Amino acid sequence: MARILVVDDEPEVLLLLTDILESVGHEVIRATNGEEGLREFQKGNVDLIVTDIIMPDKEGLESIMDYKQLNPEVKIIAISGGARIGPHTYLKMAEKFGAKRVFSKPFRNKELLDAVEELLAEQ
Repeated sequence: MARILVVDDEPEVLLLLTDILESVGHEVIRATNGEEGLREFQKGNVDLIVTDIIMPDKEGLESIMDYKQLNPEVKIIAISGGARIGPHTYLKMAEKFGAKRVFSKPFRNKELLDAVEELLAEQ
């Protein structure tokens, strides 16, 4: 299966995403903020990234731009609970910066898994 980098500052969401992805056989690398996520990505051998948008240290939109600069072909799924302006504005921006799929929190596990499988199949 795939190596998936999951970046989220909320421990519960990070654990949930890890459980969902590992339940179908993927290997998950976890990061709790954008800086940590970028360091993990630079180690190489990541097939897909699932990243939150609103995080401390380095937020997801900036991280998406960094990931795409390092590897324009990397597949990214962005998730967001919103914050003050709501998730849809952030998610639209994430798509413009290179996220292939976007989800508002809370999301359905099956929708996320379907998106992961579709993106992995494109490789």
